[in-house]
Amino acid sequence: MAERIQKVLARAGYGSRRGLEVMIKDGKVTVNGGVAKLGDQISVGDTLRLEGKPLSSKRLWQQPQQVILYNKPVGEVCTRKDPEGRRTIFQSLPTPEQGRWVSVGRLDINTSGLIILTTDGELANRLMHPSNEMDREYAVRVLGEVTSEMMQNLRDGVELEDGKAKFADIQKAGGEGANRWFHVVIQEGRNRAVRRLWESQGVQVSRLMRVRYGPTLIPKQLKMGRWMMLESADLERLYSEVDLEPIVIEDLGRAQRERKLRPLKPVAHKTEPKNKGSRDKTKSKRAPRIRGR
Repeated sequence: MAERIQKVLARAGYGSRRGLEVMIKDGKVTVNGGVAKLGDQISVGDTLRLEGKPLSSKRLWQQPQQVILYNKPVGEVCTRKDPEGRRTIFQSLPTPEQGRWVSVGRLDINTSGLIILTTDGELANRLMHPSNEMDREYAVRVLGEVTSEMMQNLRDGVELEDGKAKFADIQKAGGEGANRWFHVVIQEGRNRAVRRLWESQGVQVSRLMRVRYGPTLIPKQLKMGRWMMLESADLERLYSEVDLEPIVIEDLGRAQRERKLRPLKPVAHKTEPKNKGSRDKTKSKRAPRIRGR
């Protein structure tokens, strides 16, 4: 079956579909010796080169996909290289069997929590595409009084500098004194949208954690700064959410089945808090999850 070039390359982990479309337009992809054009399709047996380098047919058409969950700490950035020398999330991740990790969205340096990463560019593209309206659930600690009217404003939508935004759901989740916890669901990945929505109501976000992306909830046992593989039913559920099917070991050829994938084990970089005595006591209180829509 013929498929568009950028779709095949993205699925094999050579980059995002949008980035690959730019490379095709720039003449950096060739098919069977000729320069590819945007919209061209390829099939098994075609010979591809990316920036002059030949691409493996096995990787293009029989790529077993890997998905990992990472619990990002505050202080890490989501770029591959940071010009300011800050630690990136990719320094904490294992080397994938094939391809490279593609991050499903980003979290800013002051936000912690769940990040999904995959070697399947097509999966990442669909999970991030606005048309799929994928739920992103956050636990938010807010400093300041929050009224019922403010919560309704956030549900109805607020005009921000880059357009209207809103929470698909918002629920109280406890807290004491001036700090209150809420769980909110937003269905877009606009930069700092959660913080800006709260700030539009005159209150300040003092802590922000992503706890769910689509059907995937951050596991209770996944500690800060650690990662774990997504497997079995959880992996299938994530793929089915965007009408895809994962390529699993059983679908590969005999040689690849015998080779198998090297098992990956959770690892963590060691980071000690500067002041252990200053830990927020509310941190250990897990707020309830908002049920999926």
